[in-house]
Amino acid sequence: QVQLVESGGGLVQAGGSLRLSCAASGRFFSIDDMGWYRQAPGKQRELVATITSSGSTRYSDSVKGRFAISRDNAKNTVYLQMNSLKPEDTAVYYCNARFRTGFMASQNHWGEGTQVTVSS
Repeated sequence: QVQLVESGGGLVQAGGSLRLSCAASGRFFSIDDMGWYRQAPGKQRELVATITSSGSTRYSDSVKGRFAISRDNAKNTVYLQMNSLKPEDTAVYYCNARFRTGFMASQNHWGEGTQVTVSS
């Protein structure tokens, strides 16, 4: 059973910083892309940032220059450093990863989410 567990959310004032972590565990051969998504109340889930196994990154325009995604392949962990936070960054943040589970087999998994609240 593959599992993703997020941590690091919380309440922060506008302009502050938070660092999210997401650790993968279970039975798999490797992890391909990992990423962070978020969902604000009444809105659809949206992409925040993704990172490939080789370290190539992609960001949404709304967080570019403020957020940084990274990963530690030895620890099967992905991070999201969030700086200059704004009230509009308030959302539940979800970790996502695609796992190689066998020959030509892969699975996509989501974490349960961690709340980030930015006060003005």
